[in-house]
Order: sequence, then structure tokens, then C-alpha cells
Amino acid sequence: MPRDHVQHVERSAHGAGAPAGDPGFAPAVPPSRGAGPEPDPATETPFLELLARGASAEAYEQPVLLARAEGWSADRIAALERAKALALRVRAELEGRRRREAELSALFETAHDLAGLRDLDAVLRAIVQRARSLLGTDVAYLSLNDPARGDTYMRVTEGSVAARFQQLRLGMGEGLGGLVAQTARPYVTEDYFNDDRFRHTRTIDTGVRDEGLVAILGVPLMLGHHVIGVLYAADRRARVFEREQIALLGSFAALAAAAIDSANLLAETRSAVADLEHANEIIRDRSAVIERASDVHDRLAELVLRGGGVHDVAAAVSEVLDGTVEFAEAAVAPSRALEASRTDGHAVRHRDDWVAAVTAGGELLGALVLRGHPGLDPVDQRTLERAAMVTSLLLLARRSAAEAEQRVRGELLDDLLDARDRDPRLLRERARRLRADLDTTHTVLAARLDGPAADAGQAADARRRLWAAASHLAATGQGLAAARDGGTVLLLPLGPRDTATDVARRTARQLGTAVHETVTVGASAPVGDLATRPETVAAAYTEARRCLDALRLLGRSGDGAAAEDFGFLGLLLAGDRDVAGFVERTIGPVAAYDERRGTDLLRTLDAYFACGMSPARTKDELHVHVNTVAQRLDRVGRLLGDDWQSPARALEIQLALRLHRLSAPTRH
Repeated sequence: MPRDHVQHVERSAHGAGAPAGDPGFAPAVPPSRGAGPEPDPATETPFLELLARGASAEAYEQPVLLARAEGWSADRIAALERAKALALRVRAELEGRRRREAELSALFETAHDLAGLRDLDAVLRAIVQRARSLLGTDVAYLSLNDPARGDTYMRVTEGSVAARFQQLRLGMGEGLGGLVAQTARPYVTEDYFNDDRFRHTRTIDTGVRDEGLVAILGVPLMLGHHVIGVLYAADRRARVFEREQIALLGSFAALAAAAIDSANLLAETRSAVADLEHANEIIRDRSAVIERASDVHDRLAELVLRGGGVHDVAAAVSEVLDGTVEFAEAAVAPSRALEASRTDGHAVRHRDDWVAAVTAGGELLGALVLRGHPGLDPVDQRTLERAAMVTSLLLLARRSAAEAEQRVRGELLDDLLDARDRDPRLLRERARRLRADLDTTHTVLAARLDGPAADAGQAADARRRLWAAASHLAATGQGLAAARDGGTVLLLPLGPRDTATDVARRTARQLGTAVHETVTVGASAPVGDLATRPETVAAAYTEARRCLDALRLLGRSGDGAAAEDFGFLGLLLAGDRDVAGFVERTIGPVAAYDERRGTDLLRTLDAYFACGMSPARTKDELHVHVNTVAQRLDRVGRLLGDDWQSPARALEIQLALRLHRLSAPTRH
């Protein structure tokens, strides 16, 4: 095949016999009688034996050489030459048929592999292996186009030994393969490095040289009118590829292209099936979620119609979401998640829980908390949010019903503060209807907002929210609440272990959280027997207001305290000037010890302070040994605490000693 032009080779098909019109072909039939001398069986028998045993072409020269050596006549030798030529043509025909049979068998096996395609790489390797075997080349390989990079790369190699060659990438138009990929036509070269029809590059030439290739045949892999790759057969010596070999490699290329197309279609089908299965799963999941959402909607509607409460809502949502849903007050819910949910209007994840704020008109009423359910479906999340909305509606409805009760509570507290109703039986009855007990011990609290207000309207709205929060707190705590003097007054019962200070601080924290403002609370000393002594409520309220004013003057806004928290200043703040209580709280343990043991600890304390807290001068004042003074002061420390000599405690102790001495002068 010439090398000075690009040669396009078309595949041709041959029949079982020799081509028609071939002048060198003579049919293997005896001549008819009269057309010449009778054939000599001796001239045909050796060649038939050679054909029968499939001898090589060289073996057909032996009968002629033997005939010449035996001195056969020229006519007989000529007949023997004709028989040899005819036998060689028959042999060539048989070889061609066997070759075509092997080619067809290989193509059939490849088509069979393609029909049962499971692994594209395995089918491509089989195609390359069979092409190499049938064409008898040193190397066969297949490259595929990369549309993303605009080049072609090695996919399968057979017989290759050079790693650089196996990793080659050819740009479109580069080398023989690049030209095939660009033009969609087969190309062949007998000597690649001396063939200037191809654009040689250092990378390609280096790879081909590493592999030692000389003769290369490349045919395109076509899908429709598009080239997707190239199939090659190559030798490490100069070689001319026949047209039949080019056609055979083209057939393998067509099968390879079909395999790739089938694999792509199969992959697309599998992907589509997977997408459909995924879509079906999503549809099934969404159907189940929608059914759950519909179920919870029906349940919540039923709860609203029959007057259910927030805990009924939580129970219904718990069952639908297959989790534990609880209603939490704003004070106990996770503050950061609660604020985020309130701002966003959506449920917010908090660790393994979900928090949905329950709000109404900007007011935070609490939260619905889904426990231990981190992986929440978006539709289930919206279900929780709707449940929070229903909860807020129920709370608003309950608040509307409770506002009348709150007004009644406020009226009762107003009557106690103003001492309008002095009938104990009537006061107890009114309190009982409000689930309050006037015979138990209470504390009166004065609460006020300390945050700045932008205008009068906002200030009024803030006071209204404070009153609403205080009324709710009083109702849940079996107390009373009323708006008064620009703030709120509460009458709350004291628990068995509560002090007025505990209640004041807790109330300041709860009200501040409810209204999102700084709330300061002052508390009175404990008061009791309010039904028979209603006037004590007004005095206790005055004391609570004094504590409230003291907290604000001391810069303790947002805190809660009672008169007892201010030490001797509490005497000034307390409404009844509880001197005995102050003395008892300050030096009561020492007085009790003296009473039980007959000791002189109080007298020793009095002398100690009178002598400027000097033990040496104190022992002279008491006429005792200095060790005795030290022992008594050590006992005082165990009774009053280690800080009893600090300036603040020492001042209170001295005031208590003075009041104790003044109240019982005979004991001095």
C-alpha cells in the first residue's frame, strides 16, 4: 500500500469460490474426451495427499522435483506443474475459507458476548484480544474520545509492554489515531515514523517508540455519524495490512461501538430505574408523611372543638410523630433555641431535640419540645410547628377565659390593699373560688419594669404584658395579682422551704423571661392571717415597695430581695421595724448558747468591740486570762461564721448588741 497519500479502504465481501473472471483459475475437472491427452493419475495423486493432510505450500514443490529427478517427459512434468498450481489454488481457497470461518466465529462470539453484556470492560478486552489474534499483530488496543477534554485516551490494550504508551492521550488530529478520530475514516501506515501524513508530537512519538511499533492500522468506532473512539492493530515491524484485514478490524470496531452504546443505554436505563425507585420511595414516604399530617390535623381540630388543653395537643402530636412531645414553660425551655424559633417562626433543632416556640402577638408563651428525635422530616417539622400554633390558640382562648378570673383576683387584692371588705368569711369565700388560701403564710411583692420605653404607648403595652404575666404566675401559684402604682403587686404563698427572698428572686426571673424585659421585685416579710387582719397586706405592700426602691437605688435592677437581705438597713425598710427579728438573725445563736450554757459570750463580744477588737485590752476589761478571751471568741466564730469580724458583719453585730442591751437592760 503506498504511503504518499491518505488511503481509505472499503470493506469487500468474497464468496466461497475464487473471484469471477480470474484468468489464472482453472476448474478442477477432467477434460472431456477428445480435447487432449488423458490425465495421468500419477500427476494428481501426490497433491491430493498434500491437500488431505494440510501440508505447507513449500511441500507442493517436492513432487515436481522428484519427477524431474526421475526423468519424466516434458509433457508429464508440465501436467504435474498444472496439477500443482491447481492444488495450490485449492489450498489457498481452503485457507481463505478457514480464515473467514475463524473470523466469523470470532465475530459471532463477540456478538454473543455483546448480547449478554454485563461488564463493558470485559467485552472490550475480548474484542481487542480477538482482533489481535485474528490479524496476527503484536499489539491491539482501543481508545475512546473524551468530549470534556477534547482528546482521545487509551481504554484497553493487549500485548502492550510500555506503561507510557498505555497512558497516552491523543489530541484530535494528532498521530494516526487522532486523525482517525477526527476524520471518521480508517488509516494505515507501514512505517509510522517515516510517514509524514500524520501530525507527529513528541508525546505520541515517545509512547509509540517505547512500545516499538512500526506498522499501525486504525479504524473508527462509530455511533451513527459520531466517532467515539478508535480500534488499532499494530506490529513492531513493517507490514502491509490487506483489505480483508482492514474490513475485519472494522467489523470488530462496529461491535465495540455497539457494546459501548449498549453499555451506555444500560447505564442510562439503570440510572433511570434507580431514579424511579428513589422517586417511588420519596412518594411513598411523602404519602405516609401527608397521611400523618392529615391525621394530626384531624386530631388537633377535634381537640380544639372539644376544649382540649396544651398537654392533650402534646400527647396527640407525640403519637403521630412517634416521639415524646412536651409543653415547656418559657423559663425552662432551652433559651437559645427558643429565641431562635421565636425569631424564625420555625421549629429549631437543639441537640437531639426540636423546639417550637409558642407565641401570641410577640409574647412568648412557652414551647413544644420533641424529645430524642434528631432526624425530623420537613413535613413532620411543619406538623410540630402547626401544633405549636394550635397550642398558642388554645392558650389564648384559655387566657381570654382567665382574664375575667384575673380581674376578679385583682379586685380581691385591691380590696385587701384598701381594706374595703373586713368580713373574714366573705374574704375566705372569694379567695376559695380563686383557689387561694388566705389563712396560709404569704409574702407581698412589688414588681416593676426597669427597661427604657421608646414612647408612652410602648410603656403602657409593657406594663400590660407585665400585669398579664404576673396574673398568670399568681393563678398558677394560687396567689393574687393586681396592677398598681405603675407596676404590679402580687400576693404569693410561701412554700415550706421558701423564704421571702427566694420568692422575690424567682418572681423577678420568671416575669423578666415572660416579658423579655428587666423586672425588679421587692418582697415583704412573711405575713399571715390575712382574712382576719387584711390591713397587714397594705403595710406589707409598703415594705415591699421600699425594698424595690432600695434595689433600684443600689443598682440591682432585675434582682429580687426582701428586707432581711439588707441587714440593719432592713430595719429602715421594714414596715413594722422588726427589731427582735433583726437581733435574732444577727446574734441569736450566741444569745441562745449563753442561755443554755450560762456563759458570757455576749458580754465578751460587747467588751471586745468596746476595746477596739483587742483581745489584750478585752481580758483586762473582763478580768480574765487572754486565753479565755481567745477561747470565747473562737466559740463565737463557730456560732456566727468565720466572717463575723468582717467590717459589714461587725457593724451589724455591734448594732444588734446595742439593740439587745437596750431591749433588756437588766441583763447587761
